[in-house]
Amino acid sequence: MRKWYLFVILLHGVLFGLGQEKVTLNGYIKDGLSGETLIGANIVVKGTGKTVTSNNFGFFSITLKKGKYQLTCSYIGYQTKEFELDLNNNTEQLLQLLPNSASVLQDVTVSARRRDNNVKTAQMGKMELSVNTAKALPAFLGEVDILKTLQLMPGVRNAGEGNAGFYVRGGGPDQNLILLDDAVVYNTGHLFGFFSVFNSDAIKNVSLIKGGMPAQYGGRLSSVVDIAMKEGNNNKTQIDAGIGLIASRFSIQGPIKSKKSSFIISARRTYIDAITKPLISKSSDFYGSGYYFYDLNAKMNFQISEKDHLYISGYFGRDKFNFNNAARSFKTLIDWGNTTSTVRWNHVFNKKLFSNTTLVYNDYHFNLNGAQNDFNINLSSGIRDLTAKTDFDYYASPEHKLKFGAQFTFHTFLPNIVSGNQDSVVFTPNNASKKFAREWAVYLQDDWEINSKLKLNLGLRYSLFQQTGQYTNYTRDNNGNKLDSTVYGSGQIVRQYGGLEPRATLRYTLDETSSLKAGITRNLQYIHLVTNAGSSLPTDLWVPSTLRVKPQLSWQYAAGYFKNFNNGMFETSLEVYYKTMENQIEYREGYTPSLKDPEEEFVFGRGWSYGAELFINKVKGRLTGWIGYTLGWTWRKFPDLNQGEKYPSRYDRRHDLSVVANYTINDKWKIAGVFVYGTGNAISVPERFYFIGGVLSQQYSGINAYRMRAYHRMDIAATYTPKPKKERKYTTNWVFSLYNAYSRANPYFLYFDQEGSAANGTLNVSAKQVSLFPVLPSVTWNLKF
Repeated sequence: MRKWYLFVILLHGVLFGLGQEKVTLNGYIKDGLSGETLIGANIVVKGTGKTVTSNNFGFFSITLKKGKYQLTCSYIGYQTKEFELDLNNNTEQLLQLLPNSASVLQDVTVSARRRDNNVKTAQMGKMELSVNTAKALPAFLGEVDILKTLQLMPGVRNAGEGNAGFYVRGGGPDQNLILLDDAVVYNTGHLFGFFSVFNSDAIKNVSLIKGGMPAQYGGRLSSVVDIAMKEGNNNKTQIDAGIGLIASRFSIQGPIKSKKSSFIISARRTYIDAITKPLISKSSDFYGSGYYFYDLNAKMNFQISEKDHLYISGYFGRDKFNFNNAARSFKTLIDWGNTTSTVRWNHVFNKKLFSNTTLVYNDYHFNLNGAQNDFNINLSSGIRDLTAKTDFDYYASPEHKLKFGAQFTFHTFLPNIVSGNQDSVVFTPNNASKKFAREWAVYLQDDWEINSKLKLNLGLRYSLFQQTGQYTNYTRDNNGNKLDSTVYGSGQIVRQYGGLEPRATLRYTLDETSSLKAGITRNLQYIHLVTNAGSSLPTDLWVPSTLRVKPQLSWQYAAGYFKNFNNGMFETSLEVYYKTMENQIEYREGYTPSLKDPEEEFVFGRGWSYGAELFINKVKGRLTGWIGYTLGWTWRKFPDLNQGEKYPSRYDRRHDLSVVANYTINDKWKIAGVFVYGTGNAISVPERFYFIGGVLSQQYSGINAYRMRAYHRMDIAATYTPKPKKERKYTTNWVFSLYNAYSRANPYFLYFDQEGSAANGTLNVSAKQVSLFPVLPSVTWNLKF
């Protein structure tokens, strides 16, 4: 009888548990002062092990059984909010977090980090960068640069001295998907790559994903840098300005309609041209030469209803370089830049389903005009996209968060268009190699909390790429002469590629502060940047997959151990990876620019990279910062290069070390320092010199058979924030910094100098190193009111 009694009680409990009604808590997480939505803020339901993270628009949803709950909401750099809710019905909640006061010391400031989020999520290789962190670090010539800050992370290496370009886990610059409000930015460099196009005053959030790319991202092999622009303060008007050594910035933001809509406009311009102009006299052969760049970011957002939100944003940036040489009657004008515009509509269908529909236009162009005497030449190239996409977040249960969507992009490529004239003779060869393509993708992913130990992020993406007409394919003989052609009409498919791109990452929790993770990712890349240089330059060409050019394909395998120490004061991780890359592209040996279609000069091969990354991040206390170390190998093998033997890629760097430190002295002073060390770049050099017919000739080594000297540098900065005795409506600070503080002569490139004469046997050929930057001091004044 007792057994039956226990059975009835057990059955009643099971039935009661199954039948217990559940309710949903959803809403937005925002900055309590500006009204900006917070991306990736974390809500923890105490005592349940349930958590939820806000999406890219600050929206969250979590389903729980009816009852009373203690919840904690936190975000980097914000005060943690703890509150109690009695959930008896579906509840919509606006959660507002307050930024930490500038006068609060660092041990309090960072206590609002998402607790052990690096350990608990299934995502691997993801780094989130605070713009305030970037602003606190020493800056090259005083210009805060988020891309250079990303270079200080393990697995990310810089493209060269002072350059904003970067490579991730052995991949090239084109293998990084860089998004600004969902718009692809194809060229990220100002001043031939020394500064990035991203004005920190206009940026809200930056995230880098270099391992286990989620399924909503595609089209690149190595990484994603997702950058969100600020939406604008919807409570009050705010002005930020800064004056530096080479550039000034100005931003204004404020409400259009209080609490309902807002705007931000942010502009930046360098005045290198104004500084150098007085130094070049009118009698100089170089009078009229100059360079400048400028940026303009703008964004508006409108809350149309409780369920609908509209965002309109754009970016416009240009570089202009003039060079005159009166002695040779030569002048040139080079300009290049990006234009992007994004329209996004958010809609909340119900408590669990959120959608974002996006229309994007982006354009990158490069143009060169040169003239000497009566001869003129013009060279232009670029890429233009029109994109439509829709994404859905479905919070099925606390255990399952689904994300799915679709995307379409129409590409227009201008790999090379050359024209010119001499007097009345017009030079317009039939070399306009404009190409068109359509790119499609659909995806589905599930962030699945299997149990308290196991969490799986499983995604599947299918992509399709079609090269379309108008297009003419030429058949040539061995001398490059055209023999025959095939003409494709407008919209006609020339070549089609496609395939599945599965992604999976698994987290196994060891205890509350440590976990193991593993991931596998397959990526297809249909557009390619082909370059002769070691870094991305405006003259580099974007080309699509075509009849000759196949899409790049990679498999990446990664595993890691993640551990936090001392109550979350230290976050550490050790990740290892192995990546294969098929259909890599280089120019053939001996290539020189011509009027032929550039893809006829390509050769194809494969690459692979592997390594280990160590990351130690101190996030609490007056002293914060991190140590990032990468041990890596990157190889390439092309049948038509280096006699078919493997060689180190130009992106290969055996050792890469970054040490970053921030220290808060008091309310007025903060200091920061950065030290970087890297193995020297791999290069090809002449090994033998000899005379043929009285002309000095040289025989080169195998590709990248030698290395330049190791690179190392220290930067330091101090930020002074005066505290006036009387309260005022504005605040200011001064940032003093030294780039390359001990004036290390780091190698930029090598050249070979001849001394003496071959005729009397005294000829000596020696390698000379060119270095760019000695110690460079800078000062920047910032104003905010």
